[in-house]
Amino acid sequence: MPPVEDQPRVYEIRIHGYPTSHEALALQAPIERLLCPDPDHAPPCEVPWSFTLAGEDTDASTTLVLGVYTSSGRATQVAERVRTLVRETRTVAVSEGEAEEWEELVEQYGFEKGLR
Repeated sequence: MPPVEDQPRVYEIRIHGYPTSHEALALQAPIERLLCPDPDHAPPCEVPWSFTLAGEDTDASTTLVLGVYTSSGRATQVAERVRTLVRETRTVAVSEGEAEEWEELVEQYGFEKGLR
């Protein structure tokens, strides 16, 4: 019997250490292709996702934050794929996010799954 997957929720995959927001935002397109290799596919996307930026308090660097609405296991898989993409040039961390901060992901998931 396959393992039971946990319920979807918001996760944040943080890619740390960009000196400028411009450099952090440049990673969006490669990650988009990683998550959605065929942008012309019929909806829904396998994993709803969105981006934002966060500043670091300890240094003056910028963090690219990839929000995903999925299961814990799938979020970990996405983080591993992002780690492979950035290689060892950046630290990539995954943690549970706040649904209120990523409302569009929750709404997208509900809409695409026919829950709304």
